[in-house]
Amino acid sequence: MATFISVQSKKASEVDLAKPLCKFIQQTYPAGEAQNDHCRAAEELNKLRKSAVGRPLDKHESSLETLMRYYDQLCSIEPKFPFSENQICVTFTWKDAFDKGSLFGGSVKLALASLGYEKTCVLFNCGALASQIASEQNLDNDEGLKTAAKHYQFASGAFQHIKDTVLSALNREPTVDISPDTVGTLSLIMLAQAQEVFFLKATRDKMKDAIIAKLANQAADYYGDAFKQCQYKDTLPKEVFPVLAAKHCIMQANAEYHQSILAKQQKKFGEEIGRLQHASDLVKTVASRYDEYVNVKDLSDKINRALTAAKKDNDFIYHDRVPDLKDLDPIGKASLVKSTSVVVPISQKFTDLFEKMVPLAVQQSLSLYNQRKADLVNRSIAQMREATNLANGVLASLNLPAAIEDVSGDSVPQSILQKSKSVIEQGGIQTIDQLIKDLPELLQRNREILDESLRLLSEEEATDNDLRAKFKERWQRTPSSELYKPLRAEGANVSNILDKAIQADGHVKERYQTHRDTISLLCKPEPELNAAIPSANPAKTIQGSEVVSVLRALLVSLDEVKKEREQLENDLKSVNFDMTSKFLTALAQDGAINEEAISVTELDRIYGSLTHKVQETLKKQDELLKNIQNAHQEFSKMKQSNNESNLREEVLKNLAVANDNFVELVANLKEGTKFYNELTEILLKFQNKCSDIVFARKTERDELLKDLQQSIAREPSAPSIPSQPAYQTAAAGGSKPAASTTPTPAPRTMVSSKPQPPARPPPPVISTASAPVSTATGATASPAPLPGSSAASTAPSQAQGPPYPTYPGYPGYCQMPMPMGYNPYTYGQYNLPYAPQMYQNPGQAPYPGPQQPGYPYPQQPYYPQQ
Repeated sequence: MATFISVQSKKASEVDLAKPLCKFIQQTYPAGEAQNDHCRAAEELNKLRKSAVGRPLDKHESSLETLMRYYDQLCSIEPKFPFSENQICVTFTWKDAFDKGSLFGGSVKLALASLGYEKTCVLFNCGALASQIASEQNLDNDEGLKTAAKHYQFASGAFQHIKDTVLSALNREPTVDISPDTVGTLSLIMLAQAQEVFFLKATRDKMKDAIIAKLANQAADYYGDAFKQCQYKDTLPKEVFPVLAAKHCIMQANAEYHQSILAKQQKKFGEEIGRLQHASDLVKTVASRYDEYVNVKDLSDKINRALTAAKKDNDFIYHDRVPDLKDLDPIGKASLVKSTSVVVPISQKFTDLFEKMVPLAVQQSLSLYNQRKADLVNRSIAQMREATNLANGVLASLNLPAAIEDVSGDSVPQSILQKSKSVIEQGGIQTIDQLIKDLPELLQRNREILDESLRLLSEEEATDNDLRAKFKERWQRTPSSELYKPLRAEGANVSNILDKAIQADGHVKERYQTHRDTISLLCKPEPELNAAIPSANPAKTIQGSEVVSVLRALLVSLDEVKKEREQLENDLKSVNFDMTSKFLTALAQDGAINEEAISVTELDRIYGSLTHKVQETLKKQDELLKNIQNAHQEFSKMKQSNNESNLREEVLKNLAVANDNFVELVANLKEGTKFYNELTEILLKFQNKCSDIVFARKTERDELLKDLQQSIAREPSAPSIPSQPAYQTAAAGGSKPAASTTPTPAPRTMVSSKPQPPARPPPPVISTASAPVSTATGATASPAPLPGSSAASTAPSQAQGPPYPTYPGYPGYCQMPMPMGYNPYTYGQYNLPYAPQMYQNPGQAPYPGPQQPGYPYPQQPYYPQQ
């Protein structure tokens, strides 16, 4: 009786997890020991998958432990790696557990680039293997009973968890074996079997019959519910349905049997007999319908013995009235089982391979935080550099400090000499020429990488569109046009950045051409520089005046502000603070990370004092520049003004502006070079991302094409069987068209497994006239004329079935020797001679044979021998 249902495991295709995970780790984490540790963990994960799903597993606890460890590891890496079609694209392929496949088509399988799909299939195998282990237990001892009950309840919980999560995990229609209806039924079956195990244990422990009856009735209820769920659905193997129906009857019979014992103890002998009769009927139903699946001989004998004894006692002693089944009180129910909830980790030996890796939510928060930090630092530095450029421009327009240094009128001011020396040390105009020459090459390199990346996407998208147009609704995968939207948006963003960079490069080149001659003059030696500057009459004696002292003091203060800004810029760049612990704490406490609030608070705490100093330097510079301009006005009034001095002052101003432009141009060009080099690294990663997703899509495309070919091969070659011709489907009693003169084979008589021979048939009527002969089926045929008869007729259009069925042990007419010319297709017309026919296939017209003289049947009745 102890027949238990176990679930077949799903089969997975081989997948290399190590390569895509290592690539993501190398792109995301800086080189070092941590990166190496993560890559080694990825290798271990790949080995774990091969051990868990890459080979057939034994029905043993250790195999189940390996499967559960792999499931726990999948749950652990889910928040740490962005598994998706457009990031880490790993396609997992699993076959339907219940599909046997076909000779040409193979079995049904589904391939998805979804970690949730992999988790679902692995958990299904955990439940399936648990059911297999439970079904292998020895239920004759307590240890086997406890193990079986534990595994059935775990399997029930696993299938129930899949039912609750599969649609959200896959975002598409799953295969039949993991559909909510199927796994919901499996969960109930496993729960029913766990309840049956508790019933067996209660029976083994000889608990009270009232308790055993309730346990059995609850198990019968579970089996009945499971049978109802799958009764009209072709989702489970066909052998499951009779087992469920049989188990429902068996457990109900057990409940009635033990309840009858309780009735006997309560002196309710009529109820005892009624319940035993019901139990006996249930067992008879199982024996007659499901005997090939479940053996109930022992249970049947036990119930029948009890029923016979109860009837005997009641007939001779008690004479208690046997109530109808509908009048019996319902048996109570007692459930001792519950689906085991899936709470990660489900393995007791689980160790996270990626324990040191932070979750993806923390990684994303760190990325956003770093972006906010970079924006804050760059904004502050840009403000300071802009203020410094403004100060230099104002001083250059006022010809300071050269104006207060140029007292002789025929020598180069000291500040101009220092600027010239600085320009020469930095390479002068040759440096700018080389930097400008390198920019187009860097730009072209980035353009080529971007164009190649977008070309890969476009080619794969075109192929996907062609196949979608060819297979239409059969092509069930995410369209490439939708999948590539983020990548194309990223490519468009990079393209816009390159366009803006080209414009910026144009402005830099234009500015360089404007100031190139003056910068070249700064690069000359001091004698040539002095010769290029016009001389003027000596200025009045103003070196000892108060206004010059004020200007010099203000210029010194402005230099100090510039130096303070340089130090602030270094401080802003050097600040470093790890936000990982902050985000991990927030994730653990709230289950989510409010990145903006946390980042803004921390950035204000870390950079608040530095940004305050930046603003102070800006205010201080504004005051200094205002004072310098006022003092310079006083200084200009004291100087002697003429054409020569004005021309000299204009040249000195241009040299000061040229120095500032040289410094700014070199800085801009170096930043542009750095930008293009960094953009190259970004574009190479973008190209790798595009290449990886295109490769994954091609692999998925090949798998889908293979599945479509197999599904097409499984389809029938013809849409339907053509309808039969009218002459084949006409009623047996109807006459046939006159044009059909050839008899066709009689329909085959279906013989039942236990036939009863009919009554002896009457003798056939032998007529010498040409009157029609009525066959057993009521068909009328025109006999051929007897010798010497003038009446002429044709053979029957279609021979009818035998007038009386032939049964085993009941001989037919064929035992009598037939005369020459006998046609077996016309038995029933015993007085009709026919020419022998050549052999032909059924349904084909016979070949005409030579005419034979007709012989009448002997004019004597014939009776079959008994």
